[in-house]
Amino acid sequence: MSKAIVMGSGFGGLASAVRLINKGYDVTLLEARDQLGGRAGVFKEDGYTFDAGPTVITAPYLLDELFQLLGEDPKDYYELLPIDPFYRIIFDDGSKFDYVGEEDRIIENVRSLSPQDVDGYRKLAKHCEDIFDVGYTKLADEPFDTVASMMRAVPDMVRLQNYRSVYSLVSKYIKDERLRMAFSFEPLLVGGDPTKITSIYLLIHWLERKWGVYFAKGGTNALVEAFRKLLIKKGATIHTNASVKKIEVEYGKVKRVITTDERVFDCDVIVSNADPVRVYRDMIDTTHRSKHSDFRLGLKKHSMSLFVAYFGTKKQYPDLAHHTILMGPRYQGLLNDIFTKKKLSDDFSLYLHAPTRTDKTMAPDGHECFYVLSPVPNKDGVTNWKEEESKYKEKIYRWLDKNHLPGLTDNLTVDFSITPDFFENELQSEKGAAFGIEPSFRQSAYFRFHNRSEDVAGLFFVGANTHPGAGVPGVLNSAKVLEKVIPNASKGFHTVPDHGLFDKKKNSGDAHIE
Repeated sequence: MSKAIVMGSGFGGLASAVRLINKGYDVTLLEARDQLGGRAGVFKEDGYTFDAGPTVITAPYLLDELFQLLGEDPKDYYELLPIDPFYRIIFDDGSKFDYVGEEDRIIENVRSLSPQDVDGYRKLAKHCEDIFDVGYTKLADEPFDTVASMMRAVPDMVRLQNYRSVYSLVSKYIKDERLRMAFSFEPLLVGGDPTKITSIYLLIHWLERKWGVYFAKGGTNALVEAFRKLLIKKGATIHTNASVKKIEVEYGKVKRVITTDERVFDCDVIVSNADPVRVYRDMIDTTHRSKHSDFRLGLKKHSMSLFVAYFGTKKQYPDLAHHTILMGPRYQGLLNDIFTKKKLSDDFSLYLHAPTRTDKTMAPDGHECFYVLSPVPNKDGVTNWKEEESKYKEKIYRWLDKNHLPGLTDNLTVDFSITPDFFENELQSEKGAAFGIEPSFRQSAYFRFHNRSEDVAGLFFVGANTHPGAGVPGVLNSAKVLEKVIPNASKGFHTVPDHGLFDKKKNSGDAHIE
């Protein structure tokens, strides 16, 4: 039976393991940390459950189909709870906007904030739908590993004005600056600067309008546990505390992986959910890397990072929404500080997650649990987080106490935080980036890390760094791409004449995937 190794147990890795089982592989999943989930890990303390990372679940069919692939009913494994409003956006002037899914409700919310923008929003929504029909429906689960695949998409991208940034295209239709922020902030959920990222990412708006926004009962990590149960039931082997240090390559094809504690796992296929920069640079000898040299890897631009504070309170705040976006006094200036100047600003915009609005089991009776997230520069910046962490956290707490969570500092029960150092060291993400490489135009689609390695046969990549990109739908779709680039186990991998996938001079006669 052909053996597949999955490196990393984020949603991309978990989904890949399911799809490999469905293709007939004997699957072994290796996770470097002591728990599954990657960025979708969990912190539990004193009766509180804190999702470490993603809290917004969209396109739920992508989860359901994975369980159905293996003959299981998703309802036996997890429950998704609808969120309404999707987000409540509170602006610096105190005004609010509830971002919802239904056409009539969102139109009325636009009207209440800026009557002049109602017609503009209708046109914007239609444009978002058109982008979705191409950028998601046609391309999200297609491999972009040839120039031809990119060129086929170019006419649609030009027609849809994807050469413009998200903020620029929103501003074409919307005049009120608050609504421009409300309809352009979503690329931050995948690590992109709304003032620079291609407007193809406006498909997120229609994706949420189409399928809604959900929260997994018990927290996002409950989905990770659901996958664990499914994989074990279907025969996968799972190892935690199994950090890979080396991928051995023979005749241009993967042969085995070796962990830091010297365990050896032979394999026919490797699917990596780990950061491709670190996989190529640190785990594969340079003699096997013509495309991904250390120099080329060093040219990659990485997404922003995050500061996240997790806290519980013995006071309840029933007027809060589940997801609240708290806009600061600056928008474009703050984005420029984070993405271009890479400096920690004195002001901030925040995302406040209050899961007990939807699921009371996330905290002890009568208590609340939260996390507050601040986009910050990645480790290309000069911030010393060992010195800044506690000061920055206290500044955010004081601001929340004064503006949105009165009495917060007197009612804290549990309190801790993570910084870009956590992403760099614990999650092994280059530069401490929270969303992989930056989703700029020059690092999207064909220009992103390919799902199928150009250097090593049998090596594949999924997750935030690959096509189509970060976010839960993105990484689940990256695993769906595997359906089109990995053969069924029965077909196997064999040596055939080289068709140009590898460098002919270095790899003449190397194994190639048919």
